[in-house]
Amino acid sequence: MAGVITASEPSWIAPFTGLSPRQFTKLVTALRREGAGPVSRGRPWSLPLEDRFLLVAAYWRTNLTLRQLAPLFGVSKSAADRIIAHLGPLLALRPRTRFRKDTVLIVDGTLIPTRDHTIAEQSKNYRYSTNHQVVIDADTRLVVAVGRPVPGNRNDCKAWELSGAKDAIGRTTVIADGGYRGTGLIIPHRRDPGRAELPSWKEEHNASHRKVRARVEHAFARMKSRKILRDCRLKGNGVHHAMLGIARLHNVTITG
Repeated sequence: MAGVITASEPSWIAPFTGLSPRQFTKLVTALRREGAGPVSRGRPWSLPLEDRFLLVAAYWRTNLTLRQLAPLFGVSKSAADRIIAHLGPLLALRPRTRFRKDTVLIVDGTLIPTRDHTIAEQSKNYRYSTNHQVVIDADTRLVVAVGRPVPGNRNDCKAWELSGAKDAIGRTTVIADGGYRGTGLIIPHRRDPGRAELPSWKEEHNASHRKVRARVEHAFARMKSRKILRDCRLKGNGVHHAMLGIARLHNVTITG
């Protein structure tokens, strides 16, 4: 069965990955170096690595079912499922472990609607969701860490600790919104009891804080152009691997 979509035709790359052909080739080279090449034992892959990567990226981008996606690449549904299960974790972002002393990070949580109810709970978006804590570098806007998913009914200050995001960044300076009270992070000033408004200098600090903190919202907007983050059908660790892989694609897009 011949496929319609193939990485050998560069015009398919940008629409389904969000990467330029040069960025795509660079990431395929990295994947091959990390051990994603041909299998040494067992059944060989039905597609070359370039097409397998394109299939995974297309799945994340379009959120088509595997029955819809597999014929576009000329493979069976089970083969497409095997490719996603194997390559998805290999595409995962490796969290940064070292930071300069002057580094400032931004953290925020985002809800991913997830059909696997064993890892999700109904949240404020009235859907079964998982809460993902995402940390970006305020200067480069690169994602540096993504916490493990926690049920969507956990608030951000709790998810910050439970997800492992707090442990991943150590003592680096982190700013966040007002939902992280009591965590030791830098959050906006609040009015004192009995006061109608904040002093002018606190208002100025809050305005500056909002402008910087908005960068993590911009990162969410770019990452959620992948429709799988709007309604994830993957089970177990699948949503976590998708979030990490999309974070890596986001970083490659920014760095070129």
